[in-house]
Amino acid sequence: MIKVSARGWFAVRAALTLVVVAGLAVDVYVHFDLASTYDGVRSNTLSQGALFRVEGAIAALAVVALIVRPRRYTALFAFLVAAGGLAAVLIYRYVDLGAFGPFPDMYEPVWYSKKTQSAWAEGIAAVAAAGLFVFSRPDFP
Repeated sequence: MIKVSARGWFAVRAALTLVVVAGLAVDVYVHFDLASTYDGVRSNTLSQGALFRVEGAIAALAVVALIVRPRRYTALFAFLVAAGGLAAVLIYRYVDLGAFGPFPDMYEPVWYSKKTQSAWAEGIAAVAAAGLFVFSRPDFP
């Protein structure tokens, strides 16, 4: 069994936190930057641009929560935000769900640079947040 000092665990948690924050920061930027582009994709009640703004705001909240209150539950929240964002981009890239309920048809079967950057950032942030959650003591930090 490998023994890690308290200082070593602190360094690991700090590095994982930095990776999560950076990944979610990319998520925030991309979603807010692209939101106006997708305002025209809408149902009767909701636009894809509005959903992009919500995703950006929730990702920003996860960043702030993880910085201000670095606990296992904020790591879990950051994981859910990052993994949910990645799941959404992959689903709407590869599956045409059509419009349902208040959600517009967001199928977009192409990759472009900002979409790719966002997907990678969300994936890396999700893995780091999962590591932060799993490998942290309950009294983390």
